[in-house]
Amino acid sequence: MALTDTFVKNVKHTGAPAGDKHTDGHGMFLLVKAAGKYWRHSYRFLGKQKTLALGVYPEVSLAQARQRREQARKLLAEGIDPSQAKRADKVARKLSADNTFEAVAKAWLDASKAQRAESTDAKVRGWLENDVFPQIGRLPIAGITPRDVLDMVRKVEKRGALDSATRIKQLCGQIFRYAVAEGSAERDVTADLRGALAVSQTKHLAAVTEPKQVGELLRAIQGYSGHPVTVAALQLTPMLFVRPGELRHAEWAEIDLQGAEWRIPGSKMKMGLDHIVPLSTQAVEVLTELQKFTGRHRYVFPSVRTGARPMSENTINAALRGMGYSSDVQTAHGFRATARTILDEVLGERVDLIEHQLAHAVKDVNGRAYNRTAHLPARKEMMQRWADYLDKLRAGAEVIPLHAA
Repeated sequence: MALTDTFVKNVKHTGAPAGDKHTDGHGMFLLVKAAGKYWRHSYRFLGKQKTLALGVYPEVSLAQARQRREQARKLLAEGIDPSQAKRADKVARKLSADNTFEAVAKAWLDASKAQRAESTDAKVRGWLENDVFPQIGRLPIAGITPRDVLDMVRKVEKRGALDSATRIKQLCGQIFRYAVAEGSAERDVTADLRGALAVSQTKHLAAVTEPKQVGELLRAIQGYSGHPVTVAALQLTPMLFVRPGELRHAEWAEIDLQGAEWRIPGSKMKMGLDHIVPLSTQAVEVLTELQKFTGRHRYVFPSVRTGARPMSENTINAALRGMGYSSDVQTAHGFRATARTILDEVLGERVDLIEHQLAHAVKDVNGRAYNRTAHLPARKEMMQRWADYLDKLRAGAEVIPLHAA
């Protein structure tokens, strides 16, 4: 006879050591013990008698227990052992709980840390901690949908940070692809979000490109009376035209003053490739003098507060502001545009050498990327001509206007 809700609620343990069994049909029964009431399903699989636990009453009602029994019978009909299926599901749920997006992202951070500069790593971790983890960090990565990611990045988009929103989506894509490789996810769901975000308008960083105005700027730098480290950084920025983050993270171990070279490891470069910066005689002179102040530190341009960290990313821009150059006139990064424009349009230097020195992607006629030593002698000569030209501009020598007729 099938059980009823009233019977299940009121039935008591009679004291039998093994408990009292009350059948409901199709192998299901209620086992009543002193400790409680338990749903069980008795079945045979491959000739062996087995018992499957269906839950504990009252957490699992009679109706729910019957549903679980029917699910077990369907598995049996398909030749699947319900007990094994239950154990596999339990393992899968535990793996899913362990493989949250946050857990996988942190594993990816550790595995890929060597590929990022310190400043980039800090920015990536900040995006994850502040924007990503609060929204999808606790979700099993295998269960995250494109919509979950879209809702998260659109919150970033709504506050006007369009570029950050795009970069965060790309960052999530890297983590998903890592998860796929590790077996924690089936696919990169961010691939479905192509074209879903607003596109930010490219904002070119301000730069002075007219030779006469560059000369005025160089004279302002020459007259700047600040901390020796800041002064040296200001002097080298237009000469070397590396990215500001690359300059401030320069280490003495990378500088060869005798060989007049600065070899930057790929982990610090935007493109992830090793880069060589030839040092003009003027650059060597500035660095030789600076070594007296900071040579005992790891960083060429250490923080004024502690030699264990590089100087602040705002130092050079703040100095420019102090000299009267607003952010819409000249930025530290803008010196790259200054060099790119004048080297090409005024000095007539080879464009491929300029681009290579800017650490942009440059390929040979066969489409292969040049290595870091490509055309190094020619680049050394170009960098010396550039430093000599800057000296002439600073001295107020006659210059050819950029847009002369």
